[in-house]
Amino acid sequence: MDKPVLWHLGVSHYSEKVRWALAYKGVEHERKSSPPGVHIAVALARTRGAHKTFPLLVLEGETVAGSSAIIGALEARHPQPPLYPEDPDERRRALDLERFFDEGFGPAVRLVGWHHMVRNRESLGQIAAGNLPGALRGFGPARAGIATFAGAFVKVRYGVADPDAEAAARATILDGIEHLESELDGGEHLAGGAFSVADLTAAALLYPFVRPPEGPRLPSPPESAEPFLAELRARPFWGWVERTFARFRKPTRGGPVRRVA
Repeated sequence: MDKPVLWHLGVSHYSEKVRWALAYKGVEHERKSSPPGVHIAVALARTRGAHKTFPLLVLEGETVAGSSAIIGALEARHPQPPLYPEDPDERRRALDLERFFDEGFGPAVRLVGWHHMVRNRESLGQIAAGNLPGALRGFGPARAGIATFAGAFVKVRYGVADPDAEAAARATILDGIEHLESELDGGEHLAGGAFSVADLTAAALLYPFVRPPEGPRLPSPPESAEPFLAELRARPFWGWVERTFARFRKPTRGGPVRRVA
C-alpha cells in the first residue's frame, strides 16, 4: 500500500496541525510542497476544484482536504493513540472547540503574522525559500523573486496590508485566547481529561506566536510585532502552548519522511 502523501506549506499553522497529528499517531508518510500561490493551482487540481488550499492528504487513493477532515480520516484509520475522546459528550466538546479555534483565531493569527512579516524582506525570503526546490534555496535571485511574489500574494489573499484588519484580528485573537484560558481553567487539557484534537488544534494554531522549539523553525519576529507579543507572553496560554508542544509534539514515529518540493 502506498504511503500517505501530505501536501503542505512549511510555515502554515493549519499544516502544522496535520503534521502533528501524523506524528502523534506515528503514520509514516511523504510530504510535498509548492511555493505560495502555486499551491492554489495544485489544490484545485487535486480536489477537482473543490478546495483551493493546503493541507491535503492523499490517503488510500483519496484526497482529503482541510485539517479537521484529515484528522477525522486519520482517526478512523489509525485510532491509536486517540485524538477524539471516547465519551460522546467529551468528543462533542473537543470537536466544538476544534471548530471554534479553526474558524476563530486561526485566520486571525495568520493575518497578524503576515501583516508584520511582509515588512521584513529578509525574514519573508527565509520563509518563502523553504518552499523552493532544494537546488534553488541558496540561489539569491530565486530567493528574492519568491519573496517578492509571496509578499504580494499574501497581501492580496489575506488583506494583510490593512492596519484596520490587523487591529480587528488582534482583538479576535485576544478573545479566542480568553476563551481558551477559560476552558482550560488552570488545567492542562480541554476535553476528556487527556490530550485531544482540541489541545492539538489550539496549540498548533498559536505556534507562530509562541515559536516552541518542537514546532517549525521561524525567523525572529519583526520589531513591529514585539508589543503584541509582549502582551501575549504575559498570558497563561503561552506557557500552556510550550508545555503542550514539549509533551506531545514528538518527531514522526512511523519512519523517515521524504519531502518533495
